[in-house]
Amino acid sequence: MSGAGTFLGDSGARPGHAGLAARLGALAERLAAAAGGRLAAERGRLAPWLSVALGAGILVYFGLRSEPGAGWRWLPLPLLVLALLLAPRQRHLAWGVGLLAAAALGFAAASWHAARQPAPLALPARAVVVTGVVQSVALLPEGRRIVLAGARLDGAAGAPPALAAAPPLARLVRVRLRRDDPARPMPGDRVTVRALLRAPSAPAYPGAWDFQRAAYFSGLGAGGFALGPAQVTPAAGDAPPFAGLRARIEARTIAAIPGEAGAVAAALLTGGRSAIRSEAIAAMRDAGLAHLLAVSGLHLTIVMGATYGLARLLAAALPAALALRIPSRAAAAVAALAAGGFYMLLAGAEVPMRRSFAMAALVTLGILLGRRALSPRGLALAAAAVLLLDPAQLLGPSFQMSFAAVLALVAGWEWLRPRLAAARLARAGAGPWRRAAGMAVLWLAGGAATSLIAGAATTPFGLHHFGRLQLYGLAANVVAVPLTSLLVMPAGMAAVALMPLGLEGAALVPMGWGVEAILAVAREVASWPGAARPMAPMPAWGLAVTAFGMAWLCLWRTGWRALGVPVIALGLAAGAFERRPDLLVSADARLIALHLADRGETFLERVPGGSAFMRDAMLRGWGMAPETAQRFPMAGDAADGAVRCTPVACMLRPWEGSAGALLVRAAPGGAGEAERRAALAEACAGGAAVVVAAEPLRMRCRGAAVIDRFSVWRDGPHAVWLERDGARVVSDRAWRGERPWVPPEPRPRGAPTEPLAQVE
Repeated sequence: MSGAGTFLGDSGARPGHAGLAARLGALAERLAAAAGGRLAAERGRLAPWLSVALGAGILVYFGLRSEPGAGWRWLPLPLLVLALLLAPRQRHLAWGVGLLAAAALGFAAASWHAARQPAPLALPARAVVVTGVVQSVALLPEGRRIVLAGARLDGAAGAPPALAAAPPLARLVRVRLRRDDPARPMPGDRVTVRALLRAPSAPAYPGAWDFQRAAYFSGLGAGGFALGPAQVTPAAGDAPPFAGLRARIEARTIAAIPGEAGAVAAALLTGGRSAIRSEAIAAMRDAGLAHLLAVSGLHLTIVMGATYGLARLLAAALPAALALRIPSRAAAAVAALAAGGFYMLLAGAEVPMRRSFAMAALVTLGILLGRRALSPRGLALAAAAVLLLDPAQLLGPSFQMSFAAVLALVAGWEWLRPRLAAARLARAGAGPWRRAAGMAVLWLAGGAATSLIAGAATTPFGLHHFGRLQLYGLAANVVAVPLTSLLVMPAGMAAVALMPLGLEGAALVPMGWGVEAILAVAREVASWPGAARPMAPMPAWGLAVTAFGMAWLCLWRTGWRALGVPVIALGLAAGAFERRPDLLVSADARLIALHLADRGETFLERVPGGSAFMRDAMLRGWGMAPETAQRFPMAGDAADGAVRCTPVACMLRPWEGSAGALLVRAAPGGAGEAERRAALAEACAGGAAVVVAAEPLRMRCRGAAVIDRFSVWRDGPHAVWLERDGARVVSDRAWRGERPWVPPEPRPRGAPTEPLAQVE
């Protein structure tokens, strides 16, 4: 032992390591002390981060490629117990463990919600007779669309006994009725109609918006269109609360206000936007006014504010002896909350309204208790409530843009409030005209600042989901938002109140005037040069980084909040670090698109029947407008030789030195088979790394990947990156993995359902 000790002492290892450990320990202690001091200064701002951690756990769940085991759902419990045990002595450490517990709770909640959803439907390929109870009716520019619950397929007379006796479907079915169908079904009616149904479509390309995931969590199982007239049995079933009232208000509003204004007015009252034509929606979107069409916190605030003011006026009109006995402020707040709850249920209780109503309930409670409730804590509590009830909402633009806008506005108000107080003191000695002018300027500046802050906060989320940047939204909102607040929504509230008396026309007419003015503003601003610029969507990881930076900037109060600015900048620059695919193939192979990033050009091969909606979504993934896409030439070269086509095939090299891709064109009726084989042989000799075709290919290039009709039928849409030494091919199935909302790999007809026994 002594020899060993002498050896270690002579080497100098023990004192050196001990000194390094001491220095590291001292550094750790200083960092812990600094962090503790910083967190102590942020007291009162730690709780909102629990909602941020809750959302992070939900994102982790949806980012998995396979479903986690049920045991993970119990993880929040031990972490929560540990946080409670640490709280009395180690408050900040308990907060850190609480963040882990909140993240685990978000993960567990998302997993639990996914497990309790009904399985996706297995639908027949042929037309069927659908019978179900109407849950909602949407008025379209060309007809009606109904949603059926408890639907049965082939439930008409003469159906096979096995099908007729089958249990009703566990998911909703959406059917678009024929344009000339005279039927006028209402919620609660039973409808029988022959229709062609299809499951929700796959994403437009790997990484695009997941329609199947959204349908899985919303309860939708199929959508389609009617092939014959609908047979209606009135009041044969139950409908959701307010569904019938919503349908009647929508129909009477559209009947009273002619043209596009009626459809927009109905959307503001009931939340149903399906009757608005695409041209008006495009104008509102490009002018930055699309948020007015989505019933949200602005509309709920107007309704509750008007109700609150009316209640205070009524209280003031009471006799003095009675008015002094009534707490008018509290009574008006409760009345406003009741009116807001009614409007929320009437308009469908979308995410922005649920968030706003939760915040309004907290504000009302604060008024009743004499405390201020409009704070980041209230917003965080509202976010946690929405996420726990429906975790999938975190991935949608409605939740993200709504909470981002309100978070930025709350933070901006906290910064501005002491400065406004100082300005108010400075104006105290001014004359009445000067005070009135100051109030008018302040009101206009406040409206402009609100639009600017909310627009800046929601821009990253709009870029990620929609790939468009509205440049003149501030100018449009300065006019349209006051019109909505002072004329359109108050008139709409009066119209709803007068409908039981049949006198709604007196209020709907001025409401229509206001809506017409808003549409005129939208068309004018949308016509300005460069009003809406298409841009490549921000990558998902960049949006997550940006959102974290915004939370850091808005939730903290002390100086280190400024660290959120470079984090936001990093997230906004995420597109520069990610290379987008060169080639996209749709889920039915009827759309094949090539993007030349260095030239800003896109070429498209569209087989008859290719979806225009999917085409636009594919092009939007590159930040390209639909009208800019070019057709592949029938013969000859394009883009300085990047595209070389013959009538049967095109050789594609998106950039100099890249591997090549061969596009084999569709040949109706099998014509040109010899030419196609010759083109394939030539491409194989030229080193094609991938072969793409809209039809099944029986020809192969040695070492080349093949994407044809069979490939997309099996694995969904494909994305291709062409490199110098080959091609990287990613299918939608590989991108999303094995999740409950991803359909299983299809099997050919007659294929065995069980694996074959091995033959020795």
